[in-house]
Amino acid sequence: MESYEKLGAFYLGKPYDLAAGKTEDDLLLYDSKDLCTHAVCVGMTGSGKTGLCVSLLEEAAIDGIPALIVDPKGDLSNLLLTFPELRPEDFRPWINEDDAQRKDLTPDEYAAQQAELWRAGLDRWGQGGDRLRRLRGAADFAVYTPGSEAGLPVSILASFAAPSAEVLEDSDLLGDRIATTVSSLLGLLGIDADPIQSREHILLSTILKHHWAEGRNMGLGELIQAVQSPPIDKIGVLDLDSFYPAKERFALAMQINNLLAAPGFQSWMSGEPLDVDRMLYTPEGRPRMAVFSIAHLSDSERMFFVSLLLNETLSWMRSRAGTTSLRALLYMDEIFGYMPPVAEPPSKKPLLTLLKQARAFGVGVVLATQNPVDLDYKGLSNTGTWFIGRLQTERDKMRVLEGLEGASATAGGGFDRKGMGEVLAGLGKRVFLLHNVHEPAPEVFHTRWAMSYLRGPLTREQIKVLTADRGRPSSPAAAPARAPTAAAATTTRPVLPPDLPQSFLPVRARTADVAYRPIALGVARVHFQNRSKTLQHDEDVALAVPLSGGTHVVDWHEGEEVDVHVGDLDSEPESGASFADLPETARDAKAVKAWRKEFSDTLYRSRRCVLFKSPSLKSTSEPGESERDFRIRLAEASREERDRQKAALQKKFEGKIERQKERIRKARQAVERERDQAKTAKLNAALSVGKTLFSAVFGSKKLSATTLSKASSAISGAGRSRQQAQDVDRAIETVEALTAELEELNEELAAAIDELEARLDPQAEELETTALTPRRADIDVQLVALGWAPYGVEGTPLWS
Repeated sequence: MESYEKLGAFYLGKPYDLAAGKTEDDLLLYDSKDLCTHAVCVGMTGSGKTGLCVSLLEEAAIDGIPALIVDPKGDLSNLLLTFPELRPEDFRPWINEDDAQRKDLTPDEYAAQQAELWRAGLDRWGQGGDRLRRLRGAADFAVYTPGSEAGLPVSILASFAAPSAEVLEDSDLLGDRIATTVSSLLGLLGIDADPIQSREHILLSTILKHHWAEGRNMGLGELIQAVQSPPIDKIGVLDLDSFYPAKERFALAMQINNLLAAPGFQSWMSGEPLDVDRMLYTPEGRPRMAVFSIAHLSDSERMFFVSLLLNETLSWMRSRAGTTSLRALLYMDEIFGYMPPVAEPPSKKPLLTLLKQARAFGVGVVLATQNPVDLDYKGLSNTGTWFIGRLQTERDKMRVLEGLEGASATAGGGFDRKGMGEVLAGLGKRVFLLHNVHEPAPEVFHTRWAMSYLRGPLTREQIKVLTADRGRPSSPAAAPARAPTAAAATTTRPVLPPDLPQSFLPVRARTADVAYRPIALGVARVHFQNRSKTLQHDEDVALAVPLSGGTHVVDWHEGEEVDVHVGDLDSEPESGASFADLPETARDAKAVKAWRKEFSDTLYRSRRCVLFKSPSLKSTSEPGESERDFRIRLAEASREERDRQKAALQKKFEGKIERQKERIRKARQAVERERDQAKTAKLNAALSVGKTLFSAVFGSKKLSATTLSKASSAISGAGRSRQQAQDVDRAIETVEALTAELEELNEELAAAIDELEARLDPQAEELETTALTPRRADIDVQLVALGWAPYGVEGTPLWS
């Protein structure tokens, strides 16, 4: 079998001959770069659509492409079910016991049957345990369950934070983000709001726009307060109270508050923040296949989450540099309801924006559905790849043909509607039509066997088992790792000497009750430069050390970094706030003044600017860039370099391989000619000998010298036929020799690709490091003071 492990090529199956009803020997390899122009997969239940899409995602993982995977049915968690040893005991916990019962098998017998089925299926398609191990090692696989703690919970708090500067500067993107955020929130409240007619929508949109324009984040608690006391006096030309009276605004605030206070909603507030960058890559920079299982959510909750995720994806995408290679995938299974042809749900605008703009950023969107009638095909006209399986109705076929015709027109190509319709009518199970605008003609193919065990939707308990060893990250707003501990009691603000400097961390997440806890606060700017002074970098540092108990020595090494600048600090506390007890040593202005030198010494001894260098790509990290972020950037750069070198390799070998194939084709033709000639010569010789002897024995002529001469010639002809048989053997040997040479060429190409892949693997490369240290004169201490950190109910920090 031809090698399928080729850089940037996804092994999806084999070409399929519809007329003969069988697969061909060649492989169907799909160029990953083509996904930059997006793809749609359409097929009825039982067509093999899930297996094809899972295979595509497996190939992406092997190729180091991270993906956000929206899973409304619960099927795609199967990506975590890969068993390299293919043992029955590996399959046993994941089988569907109802299926075993229907087949009158015990669970153990059924598990053994499934293990053998997967082993045979993988062998048939040239895959084995090594490829399964490669898949598992190539990427991290995670199952997130927003609104539930069955898998990894997701905190939506970040989704109300101010978007990136790139989004804020684009009025269209900002307007779309505000509209979809507000629409999805109101949909969760059961309010079907029109962005133009609805007062609720206009008010919330105005509030978000006002805060985001100032770069201020919003939590739901702050949004509730802003609804009651908006930061604006007018909406349009009307006074605020004329447009939306205070009493009615209070009712809306109560609705949002009830949502926030509902016990079931608390699971939306804890867990890993909805941060696309953190979900696409691990802390070490490995690519991740992030499955968002939302089967447990109601329709309104699904729409709420999907809309937020799409908005976050847009913001993340706009913050990246452009690229010509595939950077990441967004896959949505069962797109029904999220991009309908007529209605305008909150998810539709960001989806359409991604389809229009994501190509320039290397983000591929893959959409799947079994209901082609419910898709906006005008929106999909820019989709470059269509995977089309068996369709249920004639209406479905007509809608798909309409979409294909639009995609072909956009690409500037012709479209044979009648011929395409005949092909669609002949598709069977696991047989798909691939229509790719980057290829000269459509192709029918049979999908390969999925490496993941496709057992169907997983139960909540099974998802818990899958994610049990990953822990449960808490929301960053829940509590930092070393937050100042609360004192035993709270008091009014302590009276302190006037010469004792005090500063208050800003309250960024509004709440009714604020309690301040004491900290030692130091803020400085540290300057780094290399010896040649060609590299200059300033780093702002703010450290907070908890103060509690009696005698307290401030150890700045134990300080936690906080994201504040001197200009962010408040000189006065929030009105009505309470204060934790303050240690006696922190009431002494001289003691606080002594903290300054200790703070400066700590920064001098411990602060470093670490630079990472990639020898293979001859690239150095930016000052302040973490190893994780540098490796991610390297992965993108190496993929671009890989695509360039891969194209050069293909060009180098392509001519040789094609010429060799042409030689083989001609050699095979020669074999057929020699066989035909040998067959004819053998038959002629036999007929000639028989005729001569027949004439001599039964004819009127006597056996003469002439007759004997003719018989001798006939026998000589038989010798020539044997000679031609030998020519056939030599022609066959030529074909075998040429075929062996072709295999050597393919092996040489595969070895070159393996070497290229190993050389350009940023995850495996050992980076060189250089650490810049500051001079004492380069440490500018801007503030050392007694600080106060604001907390809300249950110890939630309010400055994050």
